[in-house]
Amino acid sequence: MSNSKTITLSVNGRIRSLDVPSHRTLLEALRDSGHVDIKRGCEKGDCGACAVLVDEVAIDSCLTLAWMCEGKEITTVSGLGDVENPHPLQTSFKQLGAAQCGFCTPGMVVAARSLLNDNPDPSDDEIRYALSGNLCRCTGYTKILDAVKHAALVMREEGAGQ
Repeated sequence: MSNSKTITLSVNGRIRSLDVPSHRTLLEALRDSGHVDIKRGCEKGDCGACAVLVDEVAIDSCLTLAWMCEGKEITTVSGLGDVENPHPLQTSFKQLGAAQCGFCTPGMVVAARSLLNDNPDPSDDEIRYALSGNLCRCTGYTKILDAVKHAALVMREEGAGQ
């Protein structure tokens, strides 16, 4: 009797069927299937490097069993935008120097996107709170905060023109 299960996930808009053991985390399942933009950090929910959006809400994929996401929409940082058409958060992080070594950046961008999904004009304290589950060892967080504020402004301006 096998403890594996075939699950279906939509990852960055593509349907994927994965055969996963019942104990496999979403982090492991996604990385094993080629989504290496999700970083493996502490693996205990302290650093946020593995954050992904599950149905538009940021979660730590290291704390979530893959089978729990059956039928859900998973978005990694690469699903937000690409080189030709980056998401405003990706552009702002680059332009404002918010990514230093880059290890925490995918999780930071995903957490910020989750915030901006619910609150397009967050205060500094709301941004700090939304990113409080993400650890960056390189910065003092000032450039990250500035990048999120700038992206929020750009997104509001883009939305106003539609």
